[in-house]
Amino acid sequence: MSECTHDCSTCGKDCADRTAESFRKSLREGASVKKVIAVVSGKGGVGKSLVTSLMASEMQRRGFNCAVLDADITGPSIPKSFGIHEHCMGTDEYLLPVTTHTGMQIMSMNLILADETEPVVWRGPVIAGAVTQFWTDVLWQDVDYMFVDMPPGTGDVPLTVFQSLPVDGIVIVTTPQDLVGMIVEKAVHMAALMNIPVLALVENMSYYKCPDCGKEHAIFGDSKVESLARQYGIAHFAKLPIDPVITTMVDAGEVESVSGEHISPIVDAIQKEV
Repeated sequence: MSECTHDCSTCGKDCADRTAESFRKSLREGASVKKVIAVVSGKGGVGKSLVTSLMASEMQRRGFNCAVLDADITGPSIPKSFGIHEHCMGTDEYLLPVTTHTGMQIMSMNLILADETEPVVWRGPVIAGAVTQFWTDVLWQDVDYMFVDMPPGTGDVPLTVFQSLPVDGIVIVTTPQDLVGMIVEKAVHMAALMNIPVLALVENMSYYKCPDCGKEHAIFGDSKVESLARQYGIAHFAKLPIDPVITTMVDAGEVESVSGEHISPIVDAIQKEV
């Protein structure tokens, strides 16, 4: 039998010392992150980045020091939502997150690339390694809540985040289409496998409210968030509308100015449960 290297990530043995903690990566010296919330979905295009940005902005408004780690390496959209286009700074030892105008800390692949439109054509393990470095090599400063914007699915990056970071809870993002039942179930099952609690379910694009008559229209079908939350035992849920005003503000990099009205119940739940 070969000598143990104490690197469980490269080992297939099932030994007594192989625990969840053995995969965890430490922050660099001087960094501090108290709570980590991962924002996930079983498919793309449901609005995880929007939900992540809205939750972080609302939590920041409540007086907490917040951060967003953009783990969607090949499709980073967080910097644009916050109106950030400059590069992050650093030394030979660490990187400094870029701060927004409200003081929120952001780290994303687009803050490192020479050109933010440059594609990241990397294989899965390299992408997962970059996400780990966003945790270990960035000088996160006195962060109360870090929100991790995950890529879709249950592949390399979500697995890396769940194993390497001390994730305190998961928020699942979905939309009203019939397909979402299976998508939510996949996310719930992965959370169970990793022994991480599902804090809330957010249904994005849930309805459109007519500005003239005030009637709500189910553009993508009737809402399923309440029945899904009940089915999977998720205590907290919220519906986000299709709102052109929000779209315009996010495109302009002003997500921090978007009202927290619709996302507040989820932020309340995070404060209560985590």
